[in-house]
Amino acid sequence: MTTPNPRSADHPIDPQFVNRWSPRAFSQEPIDNATLLTFLEAARWAPSSYNSQPWRFVYATRDSERWTQFLGFLNDFNRSWASQAAALVIVLSKSTFLPPGATDEVPSISHSFDSGAAWGYLALQASLAGWHAHGLAGIERDRIRTELKIPDTYSIEAGIAIGRLGDKASLSEALQARETPSPRKPLGEIAKEGRFAA
Repeated sequence: MTTPNPRSADHPIDPQFVNRWSPRAFSQEPIDNATLLTFLEAARWAPSSYNSQPWRFVYATRDSERWTQFLGFLNDFNRSWASQAAALVIVLSKSTFLPPGATDEVPSISHSFDSGAAWGYLALQASLAGWHAHGLAGIERDRIRTELKIPDTYSIEAGIAIGRLGDKASLSEALQARETPSPRKPLGEIAKEGRFAA
């Protein structure tokens, strides 16, 4: 199933960047473990401050015994469509790290930034393999921390729904209207040389 992609870049970039998008309509096709691990492997190679690699991933596939629990980690809106996905991933980041030569861990000021890079690598690898990954801010963080026994030194960053593109008719009418690759702000609006402009 294909969806027209109206996006184009203002400057020459690899097509993978405009081809990747975050649908909500998934096909319910299951994902095999090797494929999912390939996406996580790509995430593993993201850059990080001091090579601290703060990202951690906890996941469940739709055919696993943990699937219902992981669906419960999503807010009602996200659960309404992500229940059709093949896998759900919770992204964590370690908020402390051990600097080279140190004996005590210190706060990591870039743990969220670095884990965001890992999510980006995962999303691109999924797209290159013909799958889609949709990041989720609407998750039940307190429930995740309690049920998965996440230590306080880890931030619960986001969720990810992964699946094959499905028929948008499976979505509510309101979501069907939004089921297309989203545009981006012009580069001149987000990047300025030598000064900040809101």
